[in-house]
Amino acid sequence: QVQLVESGGGLVQAGESLRLSCAASGEILSINAMGWYRQTTGSERELVATITNLGRTDYVDSVKDRFTISRDNAKNTVYLQMNSLKPEDTAVYYCNMNYYTPYGGNEYIFWGRGTQVTVSS
Repeated sequence: QVQLVESGGGLVQAGESLRLSCAASGEILSINAMGWYRQTTGSERELVATITNLGRTDYVDSVKDRFTISRDNAKNTVYLQMNSLKPEDTAVYYCNMNYYTPYGGNEYIFWGRGTQVTVSS
């Protein structure tokens, strides 16, 4: 089995910072891309940031210059440093990964359960 455990969400005021973490564990041979997505009630889940196993990153325009995604491959962990938070960043943040199992076969996608981030004005 595979797990993604997110942590670091919470309630902050506008302009403050939070750091999200997401640790993968279980029957994982290798992880390709890891990413953070967010979703508000009634809206579709949107991409926030992704990072490949080689460190290439991509961000949605609304978070560029404020958020930084990084990963520790040795720990199978991805981070999202969020600075200068705005009320519109309020959402449930989900971690995901594209990975291979030790048993061969195709690449799989797995999602964490999400962590709430609330930014008050």
